[in-house]
Amino acid sequence: MANIRTSRRFPVHLPLKVLGDQELHLGSTENISAAGIYLWVDGGLEVGSATDFEITIPREAIGAGNDVRLRCHGRVVRCDHPQEPGRAGVACVIERYEFLRADEAGGE
Repeated sequence: MANIRTSRRFPVHLPLKVLGDQELHLGSTENISAAGIYLWVDGGLEVGSATDFEITIPREAIGAGNDVRLRCHGRVVRCDHPQEPGRAGVACVIERYEFLRADEAGGE
């Protein structure tokens, strides 16, 4: 398989929630680029499926008064075999994103 990365990847480890129609997967980011993201999630996601996920950026990391939540819409381009039982590596292309106000984030 050819490597088609188009952007520099940054090793960023942040908590996230993958929002599905019927399921909520918890995980964390492994790396982020301008074009996409690599995640570790409980369970797995189907290649080709659209997915929404929320990333929490801790306030300490950006010098803000509160954590910042970012909601992304993407498409799964690869799902790697789990390194540990029940946890899979997932590569997604980010198609759009938005910053959430505290009252919009994750239904909280």
